[in-house]
Amino acid sequence: MEVTENGVGAIDGPTNPMVTPLLTDLYQFTMAYAYWKAGKHQERAVFDLYFRKNPFGGEYTVFAGLEECIRFIANFRLTEDEINFIRESLPGSCEDGFFDYLRGIDCCDVELYAIPEGSVVFPKIPLLRVEGPIAVVQLLETPFVNLINYASLVSTNAARHRNVAGKSKTLLEFGLRRAQGPDGGLSASKYCYIGGFDATSNVAAGKLFGIPLRGTHSHAFVSSYMSLDEIIDKSLSRKDGSSTCENFVSLVQTWLNKIQWSSSLCGIFGETNQSELAAFTSYALAFPDSFLALVDTYDVMRSGIPNFCAVALALQDLGYKAVGIRLDSGDLAYLSCEARKFFCSIEKEFAVPEFGKMAITASNDLNEETIDALNKHGHEVDAFGIGTYLVTCYAQAALGVVFKLVDINNQPRIKLSEDVSKVSIPCKKRSYRLYGKEGYPLVDIMTGENEPSPKVGERILCRHPFQESKRAYVVPQQVEELLRCYWPGNSDKRRETLPTLRDIRERCIQQLEQMRPDHMRRLNPTPYKKKSSSLSLNYGSVVGGGSSLLKKKKKKFEYNNGKYLHRIEVVVLKSGIE
Repeated sequence: MEVTENGVGAIDGPTNPMVTPLLTDLYQFTMAYAYWKAGKHQERAVFDLYFRKNPFGGEYTVFAGLEECIRFIANFRLTEDEINFIRESLPGSCEDGFFDYLRGIDCCDVELYAIPEGSVVFPKIPLLRVEGPIAVVQLLETPFVNLINYASLVSTNAARHRNVAGKSKTLLEFGLRRAQGPDGGLSASKYCYIGGFDATSNVAAGKLFGIPLRGTHSHAFVSSYMSLDEIIDKSLSRKDGSSTCENFVSLVQTWLNKIQWSSSLCGIFGETNQSELAAFTSYALAFPDSFLALVDTYDVMRSGIPNFCAVALALQDLGYKAVGIRLDSGDLAYLSCEARKFFCSIEKEFAVPEFGKMAITASNDLNEETIDALNKHGHEVDAFGIGTYLVTCYAQAALGVVFKLVDINNQPRIKLSEDVSKVSIPCKKRSYRLYGKEGYPLVDIMTGENEPSPKVGERILCRHPFQESKRAYVVPQQVEELLRCYWPGNSDKRRETLPTLRDIRERCIQQLEQMRPDHMRRLNPTPYKKKSSSLSLNYGSVVGGGSSLLKKKKKKFEYNNGKYLHRIEVVVLKSGIE
């Protein structure tokens, strides 16, 4: 990418070509017309994009989707065909001048500030701050919410699965066939990787994003074979190329007979399913360096495991090392433990180093709860293949991202509600994360744009925005400003470089490791406390309403006999200290 002085250069368009200026709600265009008609379309506005509650009953969220937002605004232009469609969709009374205006708009005068993608984030703290002409920024609302909502939700879901599985386990995303359409499948693969998964079965995602691919065969491959006679080419060269085994099938049968009559395994199984043995042998001939077998098509312990071991030992004779097995049904805890015992017996009986450490992968509609149950019961699973519950975010449909106007023409704006959680926090803000002595984040704090920044070692009073009794003093040992410039528009600010997908993934892993363990636990996590600094605003310019509205809110905001030009103190939320 060619980079200019302020860091802006040519940026590829969105990964999904359907992400265009038309991927929005109709009311964004009706509002844009109304702004234009009133002569307000060039007024400078500031919007915050944030969410109100952490998903899945947890106390943290992983922020994702930023790169796609930058790709979108970097290439934001309406084609003539799109403008004609908008003309047909709006009332016929709309003036031609508006469509001339649409022909000329882009995002060259838009500024976007964001928390780095892959960060652990919390409710009410802006993930994005978007500044620019109000009509243009309004057109960005729906695409931004769409691009961030699912991305952050599924990244968080993946991070939760990683947390319950533990660092040592391999996590495989197998969700493409159950995802909500092609884009749902591709997005899931990308953002599960950010959230801590190691690989995907999705070939398109591997090509587009460079995510490691993993996969073996299905039950159909096993059941497609009838006997060993179907294997025509039975030869297999040694791994070092020094010689060729002309009848690999015979070598497999020899090993199966040895296993069947070994002293430690005698009586565990009798005759195995020969069609399954044929399938395993054929697959090993095709992939001798990466042989991993699905062993539950017929009977795991009486057929699948012995057949796998016979093929794996035959490969071992020729210098290859089998990868392991996959279990896709049954009691995964019991079967994985029994399989491990079988592998260890093989290692001891035939002196095959590390055969007992053969990888065991489990699938079969796994989710966070079932992995937690497996951990409690005890198991020998090394890798989990997770699909439906992961990519569909079965436990929660949406994150609930919102996009709210907080300032226009340097005048703060607020959205009031009887539901206090839906009251927006006005004005253009800056956000900081304060860390304690042990390196854990203590609190995320928002201040007015022109307020002094928090300083290391300086005692700071943090207060809840709507509950005056919730307050605490914090003395930070480290201060990190959260919002960074990712799209400077016409300003001279330097743009942050977009990191690679692997860098985003690494940031996510590091951020999760920085969190206190009690914030991360699956059940009854400790809330990441929420407090704030104070901010004086002109009440009339914030509310813009009459006395009846003020009376409804008199317990929330002070006022002077209904005179809404009275100055009040508005406390700004922090995701910290409860």
